[in-house]
Amino acid sequence: MRAAVTALYRHPVKGFTPERLDAADLAVGEGFPGDRMYAVEVGDCGFDPDRPAFVPKTKFAVLAHIAEVAKARTRYDDATGVFHATAPGRPDFAGDLTGETGREAFAAWLTDLLGEEARAPLKVLRAPGTWRFMDHPLGHVSIINLASVRDLEARIGRPLDPLRFRANLYVEGWPAWIENDWKDRTLSVGGATATVFKSIVRCAAPGVDPVTAERDVDVVKALFDNYGHMLCGIYVQTTAAGRVAQGDFVELAA
Repeated sequence: MRAAVTALYRHPVKGFTPERLDAADLAVGEGFPGDRMYAVEVGDCGFDPDRPAFVPKTKFAVLAHIAEVAKARTRYDDATGVFHATAPGRPDFAGDLTGETGREAFAAWLTDLLGEEARAPLKVLRAPGTWRFMDHPLGHVSIINLASVRDLEARIGRPLDPLRFRANLYVEGWPAWIENDWKDRTLSVGGATATVFKSIVRCAAPGVDPVTAERDVDVVKALFDNYGHMLCGIYVQTTAAGRVAQGDFVELAA
C-alpha cells in the first residue's frame, strides 16, 4: 500500500512558519533536515546544550499555548543563518540565529509582538549538533495522511488547512486513518527506509488557524468526539538513509 508525497515541510524554529522543500535527505536516527533547530523558551526551561535532553512543548512559545505566535511569518536562510520575521504593524526582523546577538534580537522582537501573552522572559535556544527540539524525543519524522484530514473535515463540516498539523511529509493515497494501525511496521520513504514509531497524539496547536492566528476549532475534541481517539499522523524513524522528494512514494512493506 503506497501513497504519494504531495509536500515536504520543515520548521526551522519550533512553533513558527513551515517552509516548503522540494526534497530532503533522511539520515538514520536523526530528525527531518532543518527542522526545529531552534526553539523559544518561555522562562527558564533548564535546557543544557552540553547535555541536551527532551523538553516538553509547554516550556516553549508554540501554538498550543500562544496562538499569537502564528502572527509572525518567518523564513530561515540556510546559507547565511539569517532568520527573517514579519508581522502586521511591526518592523521586519532579520538576524543571524547562529550567534547570541541575533538570538537575543529575535527574542526582543518576539516579546514586543506577543506582549502579555509571553508570560515570562523569552530566550531563543539553538540545538547542538543533530539534536532537535521535537515534540517527542523519538518522533524523528512526522507524516500526515491527507485522507484522514479530509475525513475529519467531513465529520465537523468545515475545512482544515493540513498545515495546522505541522508535519514534515504530507501524503495522498492511503485510506483514512489506516496509518493508526501501523506501529512498528516498515515503510519505504522515497529512497529511505523507516519504521513507524507511533501515532501522534494531538494537542491544542491544530486548533489555531495558521493564517489568522485565531484559535477557531477544538481539533482534539473533534477527534475524540468522532473517533474516540486524539490521533492524527504518525512518527517514523529512519533506519536506512535516503532522499525523499515531492512525488515520491511512501509504501508499507509487505
